[in-house]
Amino acid sequence: MLKTEVVLAEASNPIIPDISELILGIVAFLILLFILKKYVVPRFEATYEERAQKIEGGIERAEKAQAEAEASLAEYKAQLADARSEAAKIRDDARLEAEQIKAELRTEAEAEAQRIVAQGQAQLQAQKAQIVAELRADLGRNAVELASRIVGESLEDEARRRGTVDRFLAELEPAGATNGAGK
Repeated sequence: MLKTEVVLAEASNPIIPDISELILGIVAFLILLFILKKYVVPRFEATYEERAQKIEGGIERAEKAQAEAEASLAEYKAQLADARSEAAKIRDDARLEAEQIKAELRTEAEAEAQRIVAQGQAQLQAQKAQIVAELRADLGRNAVELASRIVGESLEDEARRRGTVDRFLAELEPAGATNGAGK
């Protein structure tokens, strides 16, 4: 039996597996391969697809957000430009209105000044007329009194006195105008 053991020992190489083990290993590998292909790989594929869609969706959302941000920025710039132009228009309108108000105030001030000057001149004319009337009355009394003394007759009669005073003043006015023109 020794021979058979040696033959058997030579025939069973530890590196080469036994056929039954080899078949059992191949069957187990095929079963494992089938289970992986049937259950595990679809889940990996679904997870991979889901992640890819999330990434693509995130990129699309980011692109949409960027497009919206650019649109908002353009709208903001347009509104800012409109606001600036409106502010410039308001400033120009305010300047024009200020100029108009200034012109109106200047016109009113000039009219008021002319009215005050006219009123002053009217007052001066009234005062002059009053002073002239007072001076005529004083001059008339003094002239009548002086003439009564010189002539020796009474000039107490009011009508005569007025006539004498008016004649005297009428003679003085041309003489005063000639003297005033000669100077």
